[in-house]
Amino acid sequence: MAPNDLDLRMQSPRPETPEPSSKQGRRNAQLDAQLLDADGAISDKLERCLRHIFAKYCTPCPARPPKQDSTILLTPPGDAILDAAGLDAWAQDTNGAPFSEETKEELREFLDVTEDGELTFKGFAQIYQLQTENDEEETWRDLSNHGFDRTLTLVSTRREEEAEGSHTPLFVSYQ
Repeated sequence: MAPNDLDLRMQSPRPETPEPSSKQGRRNAQLDAQLLDADGAISDKLERCLRHIFAKYCTPCPARPPKQDSTILLTPPGDAILDAAGLDAWAQDTNGAPFSEETKEELREFLDVTEDGELTFKGFAQIYQLQTENDEEETWRDLSNHGFDRTLTLVSTRREEEAEGSHTPLFVSYQ
């Protein structure tokens, strides 16, 4: 603290209070994980989360984790894509509704897709790159909807617990 800062603080009506920018009431609070790295690219931790989310909806389906542990991150196969049904299911679970045909056409036009117009993982990551650059809180909401906390750790969610208790499989092959 510079000497002038100390003088200013002592002139305050309550010099013992912390600076306005400091957080109170949360001992050992963890900071949010970084979604983008210093260069503005998707961070490694965010990429692992996105791979897990993509794997829940992709074709072909990844190997299933042991049923007892819903916090194991999935990894999509290298040739995995989101076909129309997978894209709709992901949009429904993320935003509460499937994408309009107009939005799907924009995705096919501007993002990385196969020759058949199916979204690749690279295209999926591009969605989140653009979204995070423009509205980081929207990305945090999406991650939360898919079971991730602000440290980008997968935690059990009510949706996953309900899926385990029902006869609807969490991983569905859309072929």
